[in-house]
Amino acid sequence: MADLDELKVAKNYYVDVPFANQGDFQVKGCNGLDWGMKKHLSNIFNPKTGKTVMFAFDHGYFMGSTAGLERLDLKIPPLAPYVDVWMATRGALRTCIPANLKNGVALRVTSGSSMVQEDLSQEVVAVDIEDAIRMNADCMAVQTFIGADGQLSSLDNLSKVVNAGFRYSIPTMGVVAVGKQMERTDRFFKLATRIVAELGCQIVKTYYCDNFEEVVSACPVPIVVAGGKKLTEKDALEMTYKCIQGGAAGVDMGRNIFQSTHPVQMAHAVHEVVHNGLTGAEGYELFQTLVSESK
Repeated sequence: MADLDELKVAKNYYVDVPFANQGDFQVKGCNGLDWGMKKHLSNIFNPKTGKTVMFAFDHGYFMGSTAGLERLDLKIPPLAPYVDVWMATRGALRTCIPANLKNGVALRVTSGSSMVQEDLSQEVVAVDIEDAIRMNADCMAVQTFIGADGQLSSLDNLSKVVNAGFRYSIPTMGVVAVGKQMERTDRFFKLATRIVAELGCQIVKTYYCDNFEEVVSACPVPIVVAGGKKLTEKDALEMTYKCIQGGAAGVDMGRNIFQSTHPVQMAHAVHEVVHNGLTGAEGYELFQTLVSESK
């Protein structure tokens, strides 16, 4: 085993050099996958832009009734025109989301933790591959806990889901969790995103950080950035712009949409920044215009 003291952070990430195995497929690192995998990934990443707007409302699986998500049946469907992918649990999707909506599905398949616990890093695979197929999931989302007590079990969960996904051509998204005691540095995210990608994920969800371009360059599959804590609409749209400029393949907004004063207008503005090249300032101007027009 390599001596940990001898590990060195790589010096050259070639951030200005395009990914070498892109081929004619819009999703980074997925050119060699089979047709079924590519079809699901095309439901996630827009074939024209190569980007995605995910909307996360899976918070209830460990937080219960979250502010802004008290009534999923009322709050979520109006966002559909501006969201590419729902990031949700099977219970929420089956009970609250009309099946005739065309959005892709990122299905949360791990669970076992809750806010009443001190340690959130202990989870299991709670949704089997057969139900993911029944749900017509476009990817399966697995929480990973690099550096936490639950690292081994979470990476075991990830590997099991990746293996099942390959059997049935369903992509896996590795979600990089960051606990209260864990660092949010580029060094950590380079480590964590690379680990989950090398275990076979087709998508990695993580957080924005300094030197984000290097994190993206070192990860051989697309990175989708989590929205994280609630920001002002202006700051959230600026962060979205920075993520896309830094090479992210999209964002997975949750609180910054469903806890916005105007969720539909915020989703619309995020969509325009991700897919149509608006800057953060232009996105915020659009948000203000849409809010004014809705009154």
